[in-house]
Amino acid sequence: MKRIAIFASGSGSNAEQIASYFADSTDVDVSLIVSNNAKAGVIDRARRLHIPVLLFDRKTFYETDRITQLLQKQAIDLIVLAGFMWLMPGDLVRAFPDRIINIHPALLPKFGGKGMYGHFVHEAVVAAGETESGITIHYVNERYDEGQIIFQASCPVVATDTPEDVARKIQVLEHMHYPRIVADVLKNID
Repeated sequence: MKRIAIFASGSGSNAEQIASYFADSTDVDVSLIVSNNAKAGVIDRARRLHIPVLLFDRKTFYETDRITQLLQKQAIDLIVLAGFMWLMPGDLVRAFPDRIINIHPALLPKFGGKGMYGHFVHEAVVAAGETESGITIHYVNERYDEGQIIFQASCPVVATDTPEDVARKIQVLEHMHYPRIVADVLKNID
């Protein structure tokens, strides 16, 4: 059985979509929800779904290897970032090569990098007068949003769209595609 750890800092709608997608699977287990935010909505979702939660602080994440060791001890096969806002430390990336993926709410390389997440991305897309936006699912390296792209999907952005309108369109794409791409990536992990 393949084991997933989902890292999330916010509401957790993508984490819940992924957990629901694999709920009846005999091959894949969402084994752990990992968060740096004790007030994140994802924690309530995880409890409702009976998925264990691990909370940690910045010092533990960046100055120790406790998270890496715990994930290895739990035999995690894939780390899935679903609205996780911190840069992954190098030791964790090296411990899980090509086994950490992220979803970004834009068509990278546009609108990526430090500080470009959530509403900041959608505001930038609208301000730039873009006619399309979308999602990018990519492998994670030691730099924000620069890992190898696995999948992209787009949606139109019209002149009357607000950042909130764009956010709703992006969330539809995220929920539609992220669980399926996670499943595809897992197929390629021995």
